Amino acid sequence: MAAVLILVFLAGMVIGLPIAFFMGGAGLLALAWDGKLSLLSVPQRLFDGINSFPLMAVPFFILAADLMTASGITTALLRFSQSIVGHIRGGLGHVNVVTSMLFAGISGSALADAAGPGAIEMRMMERAGYEKYYAAALSAATATIGPIIPPSIIMVIYALTDNRVTVAGLFLAGVVPGLLLGVALMVANHWISVKRGYGPAEARKPWSARLKALWKATPILAMPAIIIGGILSGLFTPTEASAVAVFYALFIGLFVTRTLDTRLIAKVLLQSGLVTSAALLIVSMASLFAWLLTLLQIPQTIAGAIGGITTDPLAVLLIVAVFVLACGLVIDVLPAVIILVPVLAPLSDQFGIDPLHLAMTVVLNLTIGLITPPVGGVLFVMSSVGRLRLDRLARAILPLIAVELLVLLAVIVFPALSTAVPGWFGYTR
Repeated sequence: MAAVLILVFLAGMVIGLPIAFFMGGAGLLALAWDGKLSLLSVPQRLFDGINSFPLMAVPFFILAADLMTASGITTALLRFSQSIVGHIRGGLGHVNVVTSMLFAGISGSALADAAGPGAIEMRMMERAGYEKYYAAALSAATATIGPIIPPSIIMVIYALTDNRVTVAGLFLAGVVPGLLLGVALMVANHWISVKRGYGPAEARKPWSARLKALWKATPILAMPAIIIGGILSGLFTPTEASAVAVFYALFIGLFVTRTLDTRLIAKVLLQSGLVTSAALLIVSMASLFAWLLTLLQIPQTIAGAIGGITTDPLAVLLIVAVFVLACGLVIDVLPAVIILVPVLAPLSDQFGIDPLHLAMTVVLNLTIGLITPPVGGVLFVMSSVGRLRLDRLARAILPLIAVELLVLLAVIVFPALSTAVPGWFGYTR
């Protein structure tokens, strides 16, 4: 059965079928080939994969991000970012990074960041004289901060797949790596800007202008504080927090920016519904696939193979990083989380690795996979939005991928980057 499962999965990937279909098809054919288990277990597993109260956070966070984007918040975030870093060499590049870091606290999705602020930032940089492929590459790279700084849709799915961690713990674990990722990209942008002669975006703003920009952005910046603060205080669960985020996004759009109306809300609901349907279909099919991997004792086999190589936790994490990075080259993030986490999470018990440390290694790694060809979802978005050749964009982003891999290495080598903040709130073991 294992051979059929893997071969059908690989064949579907090579042919180019939608990933949800070939994961579900692989599971169905493997069960039919084996004949020992009833095929009635297929619909049961598909339903169980999405029959989860915490999973309801995913459609709510998607809807909240879409509502905030439709409310025109990007302009306020851009102006605030410009007032802070626009005067530095390579200013618009720094604005790009800072805006993505701020938007990450709202969207929780790299694709939302790329299609929203990323597209605007790319055009601004291009008009200011930045080489268009570099502008698109930086916008793609900064979009990967979205799933790291909380809230994060990927982390919600991870927590559902591994009961060793909680959504709140993962959210807190992403704070320092997300900020480190942003700082690293700003350093890289500064070096490239000096090398290529990109100047500041504008003169240094007086403090009065900065405070004015901050005041206008405050209602938007308050959203992640409300979400995280509410979860940590016990006021509401992560799922309830996602619903609060939707109502807060409606409040911003209706009464602060006053850009939402009935027609636009209906359009956002339809768009969010389509994205949610695709995401939940992937989660459902991947759950069947992951169940079969567990049934076939693939996690135990991989753990035994790694244990035969080394028992050092750092070496184990480096092996995991290489393995996940290879998977991220060809598998999209959501199915990769559901497939890989049941396989890799038990390693934390066997080799004495903090589950949050392992989780951040996997999440950050898979997020980097969003900008690596051939299946880099963010690259495809930026290529489509900017009408750019994908091969040239892939070459332009290589230095920024190298920077993000250095951040990943730092997260692996220094566990406190992932575990210190959750530890302050009692979320580490």
